[in-house]
Amino acid sequence: MSKDIGITVSKKENFSEWYTQIVIKAELADYAPVKGLIVLRPYGYSIWESLKSSLDEKLKSTGHENGFLPVLIPESLLSKEADHFAGFNPEVFWVTHSGDAEIGDKLALRPTSETLAYSMYSKWIKSWRDLPLKINFWNTALRAEIKATKPFLRTSEFLWQEGHTVHATREEAEEEVKLILDIYKKTVEEELAIPVITGKKSEKEKFVGAVYTTTMESMMPDGKALQMGTSHFLGQNFSKPFDVKFLDKNNVETFAWQTSWGVSWRLIGALIMVHGDDKGLVLPPRVAPIQVVIVPIYYSDSDKEIVLKKTQEIEQTLKNKIRVRIDARDEWTPGYKFHDWEMKGVPLRIEVGPKDIAKGKMVLVRRDTQKKSDLEFSNTEIGVESILKEIQQNLFERAKLLLKERTKQVSDFDKFKSEIENGMFLETSWCGDQNCEEKMKESTGADIRVIPFDNTKTDAPCVSCKRPGKENVIFARGY
Repeated sequence: MSKDIGITVSKKENFSEWYTQIVIKAELADYAPVKGLIVLRPYGYSIWESLKSSLDEKLKSTGHENGFLPVLIPESLLSKEADHFAGFNPEVFWVTHSGDAEIGDKLALRPTSETLAYSMYSKWIKSWRDLPLKINFWNTALRAEIKATKPFLRTSEFLWQEGHTVHATREEAEEEVKLILDIYKKTVEEELAIPVITGKKSEKEKFVGAVYTTTMESMMPDGKALQMGTSHFLGQNFSKPFDVKFLDKNNVETFAWQTSWGVSWRLIGALIMVHGDDKGLVLPPRVAPIQVVIVPIYYSDSDKEIVLKKTQEIEQTLKNKIRVRIDARDEWTPGYKFHDWEMKGVPLRIEVGPKDIAKGKMVLVRRDTQKKSDLEFSNTEIGVESILKEIQQNLFERAKLLLKERTKQVSDFDKFKSEIENGMFLETSWCGDQNCEEKMKESTGADIRVIPFDNTKTDAPCVSCKRPGKENVIFARGY
């Protein structure tokens, strides 16, 4: 593959350019004519579909249903919950005209759907018999990201799912918050092969309008943290302004308890960054649109017929359990095909030529290690399934090592400033004062990314002010 077709920069030397080249050259997405927007190409969309299918199955198995919400929200509705509205207002796109006519109540292009959903919920919920209400929406959101844009990570429109649930008790709502974060963690770790740290956001960093926000955070190879998903306990902060209330079993009118939660296509961005290499994408088998590609190798018409027949037999053996494709394009050489599928991150390549058929074996090439091995045709199904499992586990173990290498405990502020320049998750003690949190951000560029669930009360002094620490937190610079 010529240099201009392949990746032309090293992941270690120019991470940002490397990332952008993979997005474009692996045909995941392309830039749209409007700044801040991208067009998702079929290969990129198929990865999203794989994630969506897996997550959708988990949500439905726990009693959630899918619905649809329109994209336009009246300003009067968006401003009903004042703090929430103030938090999103700088990012909102507004529709002010219908054709040439100016509209009265200008309309927001949905930045998030709490206000819209809850105005409807107040109509649908009357009694305790209507609860819990657990609806998930697969849609897009629009936020004015037009300065520091990056495909999948920060764009003005993005694909996501957002769940909005209503419960009769605080306890039930808080259980929902925990359940969803557990589902997210399971999906990201077991399917994307990316380890995460789960916990709560600080008051400063929580979702606007929430009582508290739970989060899962991961470390990218360039030393920046990425928020992978959040699950919010809203309490009654939205049910009161939106009149989401019900008659309980004693016929007493009560305000409901609510949650909201979501993940977006930024998970695809994480996938690229964590696993990709200088040849292109490296996809975990669980989410790869094509798990196995079969490349027939022949140089004569007589060989072609024999080789294609064998590759079709292999495809038939695998296709009921594995997403498999034969690359029989005559217009490209085998070498070009190898590089093409390496760029697209297909986990396993099978090579079959006349000599391989004579030996009763195929050649397997792993995308994660580039290791080659032979597999007897008689062992095709079991052998391929076993290697795919190995690849999935190896990618997770490599990502865990990255997380471990980029996580350090610090107690001294000067050490903190030095280590944050190296791109780290820094575990440290914090007094709980937001002023200290803001000072750390101003002086180092690092936020409190997460207050881990397994956090223990600390006697160590706050890294900033040296007053007694209240909890251990993880600081990092982030996307």
